[in-house]
Amino acid sequence: MGEQITGPVRVFHGRRLPEPASPAGYASIWNRYDLSVPLPSRLAAIGERHRRTETADWLVLTPRHKPADTLAGHLEFALKWEGVDLGILKQLFLSIRPEEIATLVRAKRTGVYARRIWFLYEWLMDEKLDVPDPGKVRSVLAVDPRHQYVPAEGRLSSRHKVVNNLPGPPEFCPLVRRTEPLERLRNLRLDQRARDVIGRTHPDVVARAAAFLLLSDSKSSFRIEGEQPSYARATRWGEAIAEAGTIELSVEELERLQRIVIGDDRFVRLGLRDEGGFVGQHDRSSGEPLPEHVSAQPEDLPSLLEGLVAYARTTINAGIDPVIAAAAIAFGFVYIHPFDDGNGRLHRWLIHHVLSAAGFSPPGLVFPVSAAILRHIVEYRQVLESYSKPLLRYIQWRPTERGNVEVLNETADYYRYFDATDHAAFLYGRVKDTIETDLPEGVAYLEAYDRFREGVQQIVEMPERTIDLLHRFLRRNGGRLSKRARSREFKTLTDDEVSRFEHFFSESFRSMQSTARFDE
Repeated sequence: MGEQITGPVRVFHGRRLPEPASPAGYASIWNRYDLSVPLPSRLAAIGERHRRTETADWLVLTPRHKPADTLAGHLEFALKWEGVDLGILKQLFLSIRPEEIATLVRAKRTGVYARRIWFLYEWLMDEKLDVPDPGKVRSVLAVDPRHQYVPAEGRLSSRHKVVNNLPGPPEFCPLVRRTEPLERLRNLRLDQRARDVIGRTHPDVVARAAAFLLLSDSKSSFRIEGEQPSYARATRWGEAIAEAGTIELSVEELERLQRIVIGDDRFVRLGLRDEGGFVGQHDRSSGEPLPEHVSAQPEDLPSLLEGLVAYARTTINAGIDPVIAAAAIAFGFVYIHPFDDGNGRLHRWLIHHVLSAAGFSPPGLVFPVSAAILRHIVEYRQVLESYSKPLLRYIQWRPTERGNVEVLNETADYYRYFDATDHAAFLYGRVKDTIETDLPEGVAYLEAYDRFREGVQQIVEMPERTIDLLHRFLRRNGGRLSKRARSREFKTLTDDEVSRFEHFFSESFRSMQSTARFDE
């Protein structure tokens, strides 16, 4: 048991409250039972004033909302005001005797919150409690959709009179909180905006833009990993991205994709890891690992990935916002880190898979999400670390002779259940970038190029490849043809022709603030 907090505090385990308040709900349970799981990203407390206060980190309610200072009181408060935190609940259930939960439930076995606690215990622990049938009562949802994004429908558990609307199975079920920033992003109807851009664009331009954006995303995905792929390798991975959403997701499919992304497998073991894994560096003198993230244990990988596949199937077909589902799936995958190499690119492939399979992205078009992530690489790493960094203190490990890590405690639940709210907000922002910026700019760029090409052809007949070379020289030199180009590749052009080409370039691309992102 942890130390009990008996009154208002200003700081709770390093997290400053907006006003003096007494931690309640999950914060109180986490503290009282000294649970081996990271604190939720948002906590609740009871303030001293009769005014509700909300920040990104805290929900402070008034004295009239104060729960009974018991396990039952704080559990009911948490479910009512904070939603379902499967990671906290699993650790709690592991920390106490089953009879404690059974007694709690029997005391109010027809109650809404008692039945939800009862259902969640048996769902998480795969163990039945000694609790009688609640009788004829109205069924209740396992997860309140006012707090978290869950399927609109679920399967009734007649034993508990609870509708299971959790988005995934016990093997993998991250959740996303319903927040005002996410709701604002959802209300933008970004998928419809993308279709509007496509609808007013010539099909030939759309097809060329799709190919351009696909290659851009492939290259960017490698660059995020610090690699400069060859054109052939980037193209090959681009072809795999183009298949996203068209093939049934499975563990075997993920292994096939790893073979594609790695290419040369002479120095990389393909398939699921058979030993520990981590992300980080090695100590220069000792060679010991310095983990920034510790991956799931190899014996847990089959269960975790099968759960992830099931979660993807449910969320894609159940009407959950595709961007929110993609964030939970993709970031969950990269935390699991099932392969020795290729995890980051497969993580971003999963984003494309969910957006395409759910019909969010227009048919045949890939949003260059990796390019948008690359432009926000610092924020991307911060989001990745928002869960993996605090998790490190709960993972016990020792170095191996080969410079790897061997995990010593049970860690599977850390990868099964996490709050993906920050991850969803980040991904939604990048999808917004691609639809409001990358997609229309890509279309505008190609339309401007077509105007330039037509102008050039009116002056001098040139092969397409020569026009493209002329265009690239002008683009890279601020719209002017360099002395080098005029003395070599385009030495036969007259001064008047050069001047007119420069004018055509300026007029064609005048509306575009920059063409830098197209210098591929």
